Amino acid sequence: MDIFENVSITKKANVYFDGQVTSRTVSFQDGSKKTLGIMLPGDYEFNTDAKELMEITSGQMEVLLPGGEWQSIQGGESFEVPGNSSFQLKVSEISDYCCSFLD
Repeated sequence: MDIFENVSITKKANVYFDGQVTSRTVSFQDGSKKTLGIMLPGDYEFNTDAKELMEITSGQMEVLLPGGEWQSIQGGESFEVPGNSSFQLKVSEISDYCCSFLD
């Protein structure tokens, strides 16, 4: 889905790692939420409560998921993160992403 219709967007940004990663929350009428954001080059570790689908719309990075090995991800690809876990990213170029919170 490239266009989200009938949504509410939280004006205040979610800011992580001293501004290296930012996002905005998009809320849907059914109660679901996504975040749309940008990651600057760097190394990051994120903790998750809910299961997540990370869609990388542009950029290049490596991801380390729980119990896995480093894998390369680029624009047009996605990966899922288990709930109640953490994952690591090595972002090599500015990357645009959409994070969907799954049940």
